[in-house]
Amino acid sequence: MVFLHQQLPSRKRPASSLGPPPPPPKSSKPKTTTAASNSTPNDAVETPAVDKLVSILAEAGCTLVNPSGPPCLPSDPHKLRRDLHRIFSSSKNAPALRSDFLSGLSSYIQTPRKLRRVLTASTRTESLLRHLLLVPSIQVDIQNMLLEKLPEYFHVDSDQNPSLSLEDDVARLIINHFRWLDFVVDSNALAEKLMQVLSICPLHLKKEIIGSLPEIIGDQDNKTVVQSLEKMLEEDSAVVVAVLDSFSNLNLDNELQEQVITIALSCIRTIDAEHMPYLLRFLLLSATPSNVRRIISQIRAKLKFVGVSSHHASQQSKLKGKSRVDNTEASILDALRSSLRFKNILCQEILKDLNCLEKPQDHKVIDIWLLMLIYMNGESLQRSVEKLFKKKVIEDCIQEAMFDQCIHGHKELVQDYFLSFISLSEYLLACKEQKARHFSIHMYVCLFEEFGDTYSRQEVLGSLVTHVGSSVGFEVSSSLETMRLLVSKYAQQLIPLSSHISGILDYLEGFSLENLHKVYEIFSHLALLARSSADSYGSSFANELFMIVRKQVSHPDLNYKKMGLVGTLKIVSCLGYAANDTYPSPSQKSNCDEALELLKTALDSCKQLPLPLIMFYDELTEMMDNNTLDPIVMEWIGKHVGEFESIFLSDLDGGKLAANESYCGLEGELWMNLDGDISPICLNILPLASSTLQSASSLQVLPANFLLLSAIERLTNQGSLGGIDALLGCPLHLPSSKYFFGSEWQSLTGKQKQIVCASLFYASNWIRELLNAFCTQITGRFEFTSQATKEDIIAKLLKRVRNLIFLESLLNNCIERYSLPLPELHPYADINRSSLLNQPHHMGHTEKKLEHKKTQEDISPSGARRNNKTSKASTTSDTMGKLRQPTLFDVLEKAGVITGQEVPNEDSSGLSTKGRSSESSQKNPCDFNEAAIIEMSAVAKALEAQRSKFRPLLVQCYSVLAISKSEASCCSDAAAELPLHLYLLRDLHNKLEYFNPGKQLWGKCLSGPVGFTRMTLDEFVSRIEPLFPSLKKHLDSAVWLLKEGDETCEEHWNNESTSAGNPDIPNLVLSNYTASTSVFKEVLHCFSAILNLPGLQTDKPALSHLLEAFQPDKIPDVFFAGIQPNLSPGTAEYLYFGAYSFFEGVLDIACSFSFMLASESLFTLESVVTSVQKFVSKLEGNGKSMQYGFVQEAVPILRRKLGTSAEKILRHRWDDDNLDNGWKSKGETVQKILRIYLDNSGSTPDLLDELSCSILPQASFGKGKEEDDCHGFPSLSSGTFGVWYKILHEENLTVLNKLVKEATTLKRPRAGAQHETIEKLLIKLHQCVNVVVSLVNLCKTHDKVTLHAMAVGFGGKFVDSFLKVFDFLQSHFQVHNEQIINLVLELQKATRTIQTLCSEAKGLRQTSITRKIPATKRSMERFLFCVKALLHTAPSGLTFWMGNLKHKNLTGEVVSSQVYADHDNENSADAEPDEAVDEYPAESVAVEEDTETLTE
Repeated sequence: MVFLHQQLPSRKRPASSLGPPPPPPKSSKPKTTTAASNSTPNDAVETPAVDKLVSILAEAGCTLVNPSGPPCLPSDPHKLRRDLHRIFSSSKNAPALRSDFLSGLSSYIQTPRKLRRVLTASTRTESLLRHLLLVPSIQVDIQNMLLEKLPEYFHVDSDQNPSLSLEDDVARLIINHFRWLDFVVDSNALAEKLMQVLSICPLHLKKEIIGSLPEIIGDQDNKTVVQSLEKMLEEDSAVVVAVLDSFSNLNLDNELQEQVITIALSCIRTIDAEHMPYLLRFLLLSATPSNVRRIISQIRAKLKFVGVSSHHASQQSKLKGKSRVDNTEASILDALRSSLRFKNILCQEILKDLNCLEKPQDHKVIDIWLLMLIYMNGESLQRSVEKLFKKKVIEDCIQEAMFDQCIHGHKELVQDYFLSFISLSEYLLACKEQKARHFSIHMYVCLFEEFGDTYSRQEVLGSLVTHVGSSVGFEVSSSLETMRLLVSKYAQQLIPLSSHISGILDYLEGFSLENLHKVYEIFSHLALLARSSADSYGSSFANELFMIVRKQVSHPDLNYKKMGLVGTLKIVSCLGYAANDTYPSPSQKSNCDEALELLKTALDSCKQLPLPLIMFYDELTEMMDNNTLDPIVMEWIGKHVGEFESIFLSDLDGGKLAANESYCGLEGELWMNLDGDISPICLNILPLASSTLQSASSLQVLPANFLLLSAIERLTNQGSLGGIDALLGCPLHLPSSKYFFGSEWQSLTGKQKQIVCASLFYASNWIRELLNAFCTQITGRFEFTSQATKEDIIAKLLKRVRNLIFLESLLNNCIERYSLPLPELHPYADINRSSLLNQPHHMGHTEKKLEHKKTQEDISPSGARRNNKTSKASTTSDTMGKLRQPTLFDVLEKAGVITGQEVPNEDSSGLSTKGRSSESSQKNPCDFNEAAIIEMSAVAKALEAQRSKFRPLLVQCYSVLAISKSEASCCSDAAAELPLHLYLLRDLHNKLEYFNPGKQLWGKCLSGPVGFTRMTLDEFVSRIEPLFPSLKKHLDSAVWLLKEGDETCEEHWNNESTSAGNPDIPNLVLSNYTASTSVFKEVLHCFSAILNLPGLQTDKPALSHLLEAFQPDKIPDVFFAGIQPNLSPGTAEYLYFGAYSFFEGVLDIACSFSFMLASESLFTLESVVTSVQKFVSKLEGNGKSMQYGFVQEAVPILRRKLGTSAEKILRHRWDDDNLDNGWKSKGETVQKILRIYLDNSGSTPDLLDELSCSILPQASFGKGKEEDDCHGFPSLSSGTFGVWYKILHEENLTVLNKLVKEATTLKRPRAGAQHETIEKLLIKLHQCVNVVVSLVNLCKTHDKVTLHAMAVGFGGKFVDSFLKVFDFLQSHFQVHNEQIINLVLELQKATRTIQTLCSEAKGLRQTSITRKIPATKRSMERFLFCVKALLHTAPSGLTFWMGNLKHKNLTGEVVSSQVYADHDNENSADAEPDEAVDEYPAESVAVEEDTETLTE
């Protein structure tokens, strides 16, 4: 049986063409007669009724008794039917004959053999009973007779006996006789009788009858059939396939078709899995534009595709495993796919339906399959599927668990769709969004896990290698991360496939440091496993990797050396791991020996190169922190770092230098001695900075060398640094402090100045590494130090932070006066910016180049002797510079995007040229002798430009924020420690920007510190989470200091600075106000940055801890007004309200200090509201809003409070002292505040109307404050008027665009569209028009060109958007014509002014305006024709007049430009008429400035 037939018109003759059927025959007693001579031996005795039957048939030309086969029919069957009909209807004794005939037939077919004879067709014509069914007068009786015979043959089951033919199956023969009758006399009776029989039929016959119903029953009985089949489905779902087959072949009207679809949809949950494909195919192919949405939504809601089960399938699965279920699910997919391919409307509706879903709980596994089926069906919708899939992944609607359900355990099912899943994974991996790439990684891993065959895994790896070669950073990183995950799980299986990924090594030159780590981690794991295997191929793979790494390490180019160092140490981390020391074969070295050999090779290759050596030490330190190395490897590293003391330290005698020597004419002294006279050593910075080339370059390696030393010390002493604690307090040998003030600095030569700057730079970085190392001793990670030791370390750390601030302040000031690039101490960001870094002694080379450029009086005698060596090195450098490929930094420098300070010149070690220093001296004639004040709390701008070259502070250093000095001091002054906290807060803020997407500057992104960039966001948040209470404490201290003003102890900071060993330099001062203000802003910035970190809203503990830290002492009860039910302390909404209340109080306090502090407080409040919105959306998306009890009123209430706070700042009367250089520099800040005010007000259109029509026209810019403040907004001044004007235009345009979308839904008048809704929309449109008219007309009183340009530009955009509502206006014009006409007339006031502005701009050649004129003119011309079309179709009798316009200026005076235009023969097509004049009667109204007027 064919499942779905194309619906065909019924071939049945209408029942109305025949008369009513004759009455049923009366029962008569049978008469005994003798058979005629035609009787056969088997028919020796026949009843009289049968004899009568035989005679009647004989009279009509049919021989019933035929010994050789079925009854003999005449050659003309139609004549037989006519004769029988005449006998039974028009003869004299027709009723009696009819009764006798039926009785005889009933008696004759009592035996199965005779019944089969009359049911069997002859070779030439159909059976006797088929012809009798076409006799109208007896059709009903024959039908009933045959249907009543059916139960006698129910026992015959053709399904159980497949060899049974149709001729032997009497029941099927009977049913077959009812199909495709030429006519049906009483269709209702037939349908009723058939349904009665159907209710008692066995299943096999029931299916046969149901499938034949469309060929038996007429169209007029479709309703009865549908109702009966619906009832039958409720009783027995096994007939669903036959019922669907019948439904698909019935010629149903729309109402019945919808009923049938409803029936089918109700079966989705109850139907057996094996029947599901038929049901889905029926539903999808029955889809029409009117019901397709209902069908798709019901299928999505009710179909449980994964894990679909049936009792029959479960029974079979015991014998056949999962094959039956897999076949069923494959059939379902095939049914869906074929249906989607057949009807494109289904694909469109599925995409539309999924796109409208917003909550994750509304998405199901079937959605992924539907998208994949559409994706496979053709290229036309593939792009749409990709975009929708990415959107759902980013919104967390399609999650990894859903994909797991699709893939895991369904290998055979997914096999046909494997390449499509790979293609979709490729698209997601190339997306910029991190969530999309993470999901793609999961897809690749799942596919690799599920498909273990070689072909499939080669496809996965080949796709990943393609992404690796894309040269797109995030794409390369994600593909390598995928491979890293695969290698960590399936290294053994990947070794035979390693040839498919070895091509990655061809792309190493363009990889970032992070990607290099991933590449070598992948190959190192494979190499380690290969060495331990007996496979010769695996061993050769490992040897090939070692060979590549050794070549890279030995290469003279720094980029290749960088690759080799990363590869070497990554291999060492695997080979030198304590648990991996195996001996695969006697011919191979042990893993430990191989690791030592690689380490020695790497160290020897970079001993003479500072930057590679720095990188080697940093990578080695990172490896030791994260891996447990073999003791032999650790011993070798320990011996190497043991040389630290002999290189960098010198002994002291009683805490003083043994001899006061001069270094290049510079006197030195000990700085920052924390141990006093008992200090046995000092750090030789000045001697090394001013001595030989090798020693000078070793200072670059000092911080990295010490970091490695501290790591070794911690690992060998259970985390304690007690063995090197003398380094924390030892003094620094630096230039004398006298050179930093008075006339001493001016007397220094260029070389001496650069030595001084280099000494300060190296000292700063030394202290940074001291903080990185010793802050690990107070973080609580190790329980090895006593309380007294810990307190001593804390005190010294606080002093070292003071030392660091002091040194960087001095260094910043020196660089401002003697500009020079600093040496590279952190090469990861800019390691490939100059090939000259390959040279062994580039610091000395720079000095010699400087010497060459100096005047004769400044040249040292040794300079000439060294010139030869320098020139050779320079030649080598130039040659390599020509050969190397230009880097991104080179291109940006040439384009002028970055300055010379940001990109080092050929001497990137950091020392300046004479030309630059002399130029700097000319630009900065003032010097230390003029007592220039150095504010230590200010931002070090000169250093910030080169901050990436400094050694980074690691996360453990922020523990200083949580401690305070415990020893007694002269007063409890918070200002003494505020600069320390400010310094760390600024650094924390920079690191938070690294994690915040969209806020990363490319320069900062490249300068992430080792040990930090490899830290995940979750790890970073967990490390800074203990600092949250300290942030609030420092904010409270800053607020308290701002309240107290200058009443703090001025000597406190100086005393603390002296105790820290800082020299006394008078020029260095600390402003408590500046420090407090900066701490205030940095804490707010850090809070907002932490609150906006990706994923923090889903990390409820961290979010709660952050909000708990910023709770006020008590939240006023009035703050919760309007919220039901009452909030419980500790809940998310309570914490959000508490944090908002706290910062609202901070804003109130800030209003008395500074406009900028109040603004920062407002922006923090905005970040709180934004976080609340994200939090609510996350909870609603996960279906957890009820779990956390987050009230829906929270967001609207907080937004209203935010708008009120913004209004408070705008209306506050600020003193000149609080404005910091007046309003002119506050434009961007005022813009943000005003936008917050407008976006978070109760009604933005009403507020726009008030500000534009009432407030801005009152703004006058006289000299008196009273005139400026008459409108109630002191922030609206001459310096900010342009900002207000622009923001009001932009917000009004945004409101109009929202109204356009709303009007689109109400374009056609509907019963559901209430009259009040239309009225409200028209009122809002009128408000928007009033706003733009008022703003444009302000140009008549303000003659600034920028204002006129904004009026023309925004006016044109407004008209362009307004054109989109004309369909709405036209559809409602008949009811609201007066309002719509007033709307158009009001807008004309603005367009006239815009025309005048355009005309004046052309005459004055104001290019800032004229470039906007063409687009604006086009919009207004379209507006003209839209108005004309609107009035033309209006039935109210309005007319549209055309007229010429005169040229007027903004004051309304007619100017003579039109005369000259006529004189020059400029027609109206070339010249722009600029103003309309009312030359019509009073009832005429001009609607457009060009040529049109409207008359009623």
